Amino acid sequence: MSRSVAVGSPRASGHGAASTASGGGRLRQRRRRRFAGIAVLLVVLVVSCVLSVVIGAKTIPLSDVWSGLFTPTGTENDLIIRELRVPRTVVGVLAGAALGLAGALMQGHTRNPIADPGILGITQGAALAVVLAVYTFGVTTLLGFIWFGFAGALLGALAVFAIGSLGRGGPTPVALALAGAAISHLLQAITSALVISDQQTMDTYRFWKVGSVSISDPAVIPQVLPFLAVGIVLALANASSLNALSLGDDVARSLGHRVEWARRAGIAGIAILVGGTVAICGPIGFVGLIVPHVARFFTGADYRWLLPFAGLLGASLVLLADVLGRIVARPSEVQVGVMLAMVGAPLFIALVRRRKLVRL
Repeated sequence: MSRSVAVGSPRASGHGAASTASGGGRLRQRRRRRFAGIAVLLVVLVVSCVLSVVIGAKTIPLSDVWSGLFTPTGTENDLIIRELRVPRTVVGVLAGAALGLAGALMQGHTRNPIADPGILGITQGAALAVVLAVYTFGVTTLLGFIWFGFAGALLGALAVFAIGSLGRGGPTPVALALAGAAISHLLQAITSALVISDQQTMDTYRFWKVGSVSISDPAVIPQVLPFLAVGIVLALANASSLNALSLGDDVARSLGHRVEWARRAGIAGIAILVGGTVAICGPIGFVGLIVPHVARFFTGADYRWLLPFAGLLGASLVLLADVLGRIVARPSEVQVGVMLAMVGAPLFIALVRRRKLVRL
């Protein structure tokens, strides 16, 4: 006896309506989970900021922390809170959010699950520019590093995009990855040659290369902030195009997306976000690599949700790693770049063993 149901029959209509209602229920449930996830991440970020202000090399009572923030009287504790820990926390939030967003954009545009700032020549471009600034012009201040590092990051990304755009296929993910690898190795070789030839350049570059959110001059924050804001806007505006590009360039074009312009906007966003961060903090690894995978575990492949999750996760991760670095080596501290490498390596190994997480 056949169990099939005729299309259009009352039974089929009822079954279809039930399926539609069930699908709608799942979508609403998924949306509620994602909103709840955003709320949880905001709470985690606030807690991370509080820990970053409260915990440091010097133990400061909570009452002094409060008065230093809201009713300062010029004491030593007030200066530590306002001139050191608050700017450090702000830089950590900005750097982590920027690297998290940039990592998600890079993995989406290159369709490479292990893409990080180094794959598009951004870190190496910034490093070469900083070394040239020290070697040629004798620049030794962070304020001077910012503009050279930022310009180097942009030029590195533009060089990779220009070379990856050559040929009939345009800037395909494979072409961008290959061009990025070639340019990155070339820039790294030039940087090494310059550093080896001059002791002062080596000393300055070695300190910058460690990667730290501890800055000596808070005046650098307002200089970088507008660029990072533009990068964040470009990243979030790129979300719908990345959703279409994940289906393939031809499908994206058939859906009405301008693939080349979407890639240009994405690369520009990556260069601005990473360039600004690398210029102010030095190269900080693993954030752009790990955070998108963790965010994708909660949001799936929808970049409209993945990007905000990645930004919040990145900010919290950098702050917590920085706080941990102050605790494990008190009264000294371990720089956040080193802590992220120590924590990030085993975490990434655990992530790549879950095969579903590395599929884009």
